[in-house]
Amino acid sequence: MTTIHLRPVEDADHDQIFEMMRDPESVKMAAFTAADPDDRAAFTAHMRKVLGDPEVCQRAITRDGDLVGTIASFVVEGDREITYWLDRSVWGQGIASRALSLFLAQTATRPLFARAASDNTGSLRVLAKAGFHVVGTESSYAHGRGGDIDETVLRLG
Repeated sequence: MTTIHLRPVEDADHDQIFEMMRDPESVKMAAFTAADPDDRAAFTAHMRKVLGDPEVCQRAITRDGDLVGTIASFVVEGDREITYWLDRSVWGQGIASRALSLFLAQTATRPLFARAASDNTGSLRVLAKAGFHVVGTESSYAHGRGGDIDETVLRLG
């Protein structure tokens, strides 16, 4: 049986996370990504900022001990939001749903918000299964698509 765990992100994880977050298909699906997913210096600066921010809770997602993604919560304009990223090789295996369930059990803050490209049906399904419900949509610029796209905004609690 597959075991999914969350643990703190370690410096040794950065190379693998960088590779996950620059996969072209993943970037297109996530849509709201770094301006240049291949810019390692910008990635490193972002990770330093995120890991040093007390308002951010970032965890590594592991499957049977192997790093397969990240999940985090952070504050935007007073609202706590959640985000996650999985290596494309493990999409569709229930890992996002399990990781989100574990993260929500450790995060007492409600309401909690999430956002996903409106055509990212996999992520929207994961969020709905966890109890998030749609509260609106916005059109926003998505670096991963090179233009404005519709983004679904969801809320839990």
